[in-house]
Amino acid sequence: MIRIFNPRLLTCNHRLSSRNFIRILSTATTQKSILVSLLPSSLHPFYHLARVDRPVGSYLLFFPCAFSISMASYAASIPFSTTLGMFALFGTGAVAMRGAGCVINDLWDRDLDRQVERTKDRPFASGQLSISQGIGFLGLQLGVGLLVLTQMNLYTIAVGFCSMVPVIIYPLMKRVTYFPHIIFGLTFNWGALMGWSALLNSIDWWVIAPLYFSGTLWGIVYDIIYAHQDKADDVKAGIKSAAIKLGDSTKPVITALTIGQYALLGLAGYMNAHTPIFYSISCLGGLLHTSHIIKTVDLDNPQSCGKAFKRSIATGCILTAVLHDSSPPVHRISIVC
Repeated sequence: MIRIFNPRLLTCNHRLSSRNFIRILSTATTQKSILVSLLPSSLHPFYHLARVDRPVGSYLLFFPCAFSISMASYAASIPFSTTLGMFALFGTGAVAMRGAGCVINDLWDRDLDRQVERTKDRPFASGQLSISQGIGFLGLQLGVGLLVLTQMNLYTIAVGFCSMVPVIIYPLMKRVTYFPHIIFGLTFNWGALMGWSALLNSIDWWVIAPLYFSGTLWGIVYDIIYAHQDKADDVKAGIKSAAIKLGDSTKPVITALTIGQYALLGLAGYMNAHTPIFYSISCLGGLLHTSHIIKTVDLDNPQSCGKAFKRSIATGCILTAVLHDSSPPVHRISIVC
């Protein structure tokens, strides 16, 4: 029996379009605006610093964890309740660590943010928060992340601590290379390494290596689209990005990356002995959806780029649609360590 994660939203029979999905996100954002109005004004800068009003990044940080957990659950026939419990842990961790990453990023970029229209009002750039206040808030979020991490096995704890290296260096990359998106992709998909190990206390590299690099390519694609929002200001501020370097070649490049993404995802599924439903829903469905995003986005229109970036959430939902099969997989090849 195939179990479908959130079937009303994710199955092929559901008719919810990406535009409707964005409307749901907009409604959620409005509700969060009401929430911030209820908070003391002194907490508003922290709310915005953690991007609570912009949860897309938290979803995108969670999805690689979900991919990995789903594949481990399928490989070892893990009970559905256990899988959901792990989703809850990683979901909490994703919110905390995404917020921490935003603080680190904004601390590094506060001078650059003042020169970009979209980011000039961020708490550090606008002077609403001091560096010491930001560091204190960072410590709080890292504490939550650490609390979540300590619920896992030692192997996963070690892997989790290693993630702090790319988290810290990523904001610096836009100063030295036009392709900081590579480091972003590697960083944002670290959860693909942790989800499997959290359930099985090891990593099967035959499965997880292609899964991790598939997610990395996906992260590069949506981050390049995201970067096109600010390319005019980035040129003036001296900020480097592929949006500037690639220019009109962006769509062919991200199309090629997308093909590579789904080829690697298919390889991960093959090495994990997934059934055809995985390829038809997660791989083919995801490929079609991502291709449509690339085809329809206007890279010279910041609003269009922002909407395309948000639609990546729907892509993530499609990729995690097939949760796990009740029967154990066969003919799996493993390199476990």
